[in-house]
Amino acid sequence: MPIDETIVTEAIATTFFEKFKSSLDLDVAIVGAGPSGLTAAWKLAEKGLNVAIFERKLSIGGGMWGGGVTWNIIVVQEEGKHILDEAGIPTKEFKKGYYTADAVLATTQLAAKATLSGAKIFNCFSVEDVVLRVIDGEKRVTGIVINSSPIEIAGLHVDPVVIKCKYLIEATGHDLEVINTLIRKNDVRLFTPTGKIEGEKSMWADVAEAHTLDNTKEVFPGVFVAGMAANACFGSYRMGPIFGGMLLSGVKVAEEIIKRLK
Repeated sequence: MPIDETIVTEAIATTFFEKFKSSLDLDVAIVGAGPSGLTAAWKLAEKGLNVAIFERKLSIGGGMWGGGVTWNIIVVQEEGKHILDEAGIPTKEFKKGYYTADAVLATTQLAAKATLSGAKIFNCFSVEDVVLRVIDGEKRVTGIVINSSPIEIAGLHVDPVVIKCKYLIEATGHDLEVINTLIRKNDVRLFTPTGKIEGEKSMWADVAEAHTLDNTKEVFPGVFVAGMAANACFGSYRMGPIFGGMLLSGVKVAEEIIKRLK
């Protein structure tokens, strides 16, 4: 059968905008397609919620792709291993309580679990702002303002578009891109000790892994932080290429939002 190039174009455009239009009013918008964001999307979509991830880069996976210094192996501790098991990601016990997994396989399998569960991933999209409203006398984030990453990189002045959401998960990692924008542009206080971003501390993996889970919570009405963004927001340590806390954070934030939406 001869190939009609315009049908190929039509197929891409039609199918993409069907996916995009179905994401205009989300239950949960996730910013950042790293391990915590992908895990949260998987767990939320499993429950039938309308979920989409917006990732600035062409690739997804955040820091998980590269393992440690591009040695593409990740480590999870005993507490987080069950999430990899559930996702069908093989692990090997290196020493008691320390398990290794192929970083590329882990990333792609988490992405597959999320998308096959119904979550939608939009790569090459930057979140440049949030939508703020006053609801019952309280300021609350009710949406995100998105633009094309290539437009942003090129420095072109092209207006963005808006996506509505009931909840937003900030999972951009160390940079805290969404929370920084929220603070910079609005006179608001976070649910942190100072009301501001507490900032990330230096490496202390043992403490950081525990704190990642503790700090995975609502930081502003309608906004949750997960993964490394949680520690950066609430002032804890970084953990390096051990990923159990990141995966557990994704599960926890999903469970917390599911409770709210029910």
